[in-house]
Amino acid sequence: MMDIISIAQRVVETEVEGLRHMSSRLDNDFRYAVEVILNTAGRTIICGMGKSGIIGKKMAASFASTGTPSFFMHPGEAFHGDLGMVQPEDVFIAISNSGETDEVLKLLPFLKDNGNHIVAITGDQNSTLATNAHCHLDIAVPKEACPYQLAPTASTTATLVMGDALTVALMSARGFQPENFARFHPGGNLGRRLLSKVADEMVPDVPFIAKESDFTAVVHAISKGQLGLVLVNLDSELGIITDGDVRRAMETRGKSVFDLLAQDIASSQPLTIASGASIQTAYDLMSEKGVTSLVVVDK
Repeated sequence: MMDIISIAQRVVETEVEGLRHMSSRLDNDFRYAVEVILNTAGRTIICGMGKSGIIGKKMAASFASTGTPSFFMHPGEAFHGDLGMVQPEDVFIAISNSGETDEVLKLLPFLKDNGNHIVAITGDQNSTLATNAHCHLDIAVPKEACPYQLAPTASTTATLVMGDALTVALMSARGFQPENFARFHPGGNLGRRLLSKVADEMVPDVPFIAKESDFTAVVHAISKGQLGLVLVNLDSELGIITDGDVRRAMETRGKSVFDLLAQDIASSQPLTIASGASIQTAYDLMSEKGVTSLVVVDK
């Protein structure tokens, strides 16, 4: 019976070996590619067939979400009209492990005539694609993880990681920050925290009682509000009573707790935050102070 775990381990080790091999072959062409992409006034267009195309789509998505305008172009569609989207100032990244993919090679005459910078990603530095590009990023691996050396495995992993290396290098060169990332990901958790304002997330109807309210009224207000707190009007300042304050009062006063008024339990000057502050600022403040709620105030 085959040892499934051993097979999986061999695949992982083979692909890790391929990545180490690729890492050792990074050279000035990688630096050139990053600088060309950084300095272009156009977009970065990524093209590839089959598995290379799938990796290219991921690469384009990673670029676009981290500050490098980019999109994927299928070479077949490019040859039948989509080349009209390619402007002279665009950088064209062509992916082909063999460097001899016919659908990709057919695009070279147009790209050269159009004046595009061509970045080739191949596993053969002597291939037609590599020798006709302005720079070549070598994704050659010693062997595929496929036992028959047929299915692209280690080579597609190397391509994926080369794309990630370009992405991170470009992010670093651009000084790309989390708030920039959030702008392109408004639907994600990071985008919500950095882009959403306190006013967007706050609970507008907060329970509020007079300072003369008795203990029973305090408990009723907290229960009805379902926020675990009630605000108290202390004349010249704002007070707050939390469910924790109620429990502590009951532990220390016993039955006489019912003789207390809201002003006897309330803490003055609760932590506040402006309605225009970011949600991330609110989270940071609550974490720093060890509280679970903030009072939102306006001018």
